[in-house]
Amino acid sequence: MATLYAALDDRLLVVREESGDWTATETLVGHEFESVAAASAAPERVFAGTVDAGLQRSTDGGATWEQVAALGDRVTAITVSPHDPADVWVGTEPSAVYRSTDGGEQFGQCPGLTDLSGAEDWSFPPRPATHHVRWLAVNPHDPAHVYVAIEAGAFVRSVDGGETWQPHPEGARRDNHTLATHPDDPCRVYAAAGDGYAESPDCGDTWRYPQAGLDHRYVWGLAVDPGDPETVVVSAADGAYRAHSPDTAAASLYRRDATTDGWSRMMDGLPESEGTVRAVLATGGDGEFYALTNRGIHRSTDAGRSWEALPIEWPEAYRDQVGRGLAVV
Repeated sequence: MATLYAALDDRLLVVREESGDWTATETLVGHEFESVAAASAAPERVFAGTVDAGLQRSTDGGATWEQVAALGDRVTAITVSPHDPADVWVGTEPSAVYRSTDGGEQFGQCPGLTDLSGAEDWSFPPRPATHHVRWLAVNPHDPAHVYVAIEAGAFVRSVDGGETWQPHPEGARRDNHTLATHPDDPCRVYAAAGDGYAESPDCGDTWRYPQAGLDHRYVWGLAVDPGDPETVVVSAADGAYRAHSPDTAAASLYRRDATTDGWSRMMDGLPESEGTVRAVLATGGDGEFYALTNRGIHRSTDAGRSWEALPIEWPEAYRDQVGRGLAVV
């Protein structure tokens, strides 16, 4: 049995599979979403970040919800630690990071983030007077080591559970959208950014930029095969205008692994690029990927080589929506 929590612009879909049958139920309709997170270790506890209603939490798989913390107007990023499902990290706009170690009952702000050198230059172009935390990732071998993507301006790190922060390292992307790690390669960091794809082999100290075959360099979604740290899938477009607006979108999925010569554009079973917004990506079991766009939710069970649409109703109105978050438990 699989459960997906898929955040669109103004509603959250709870998508369940049982014995091969799929259902999709709307919840929190009318709110403006930014993010969603859950963990397989506690699959009925899910967090949703909104613009208008703060951080929402459900402890019954999305049947009921409560606002658990007033963390600012925009809750833009959430992650649940792979070490402990009660360890929850939240990012907001303006940029701030909060942590809960009791499953979201109480949150404390991690100090000093915007005191870093260079923070005065952080800016999100559509709202240039501010910036936000776009993504959070926890090192899979060290629960105190957390990575933060600032949109736009920096990649920052903490090695002491958010007590202190390290400034943007030389070579890291600055317009970061999605970060990823892998338990089989714990020092490796993957980054999908508006200024391209990047990887670090040493927890963010140095960076490399494997771009061969990646024809679109505005990279948004990112997921790594749980069974293979070399197999990576990203969503990308020519730029923000072609990535996010359903009226003008033209986004694609790309894949690379240890056997390929660079990136390959994925086509098998996916909707055509024209009219498709950039995908939000997530993984299930080994070799299993999910992609949420305005054209539906697609799944791959062969490590991203081929895809099929989940057999759920996808109303025409959803084609004008943009995916904001996707969690698979």
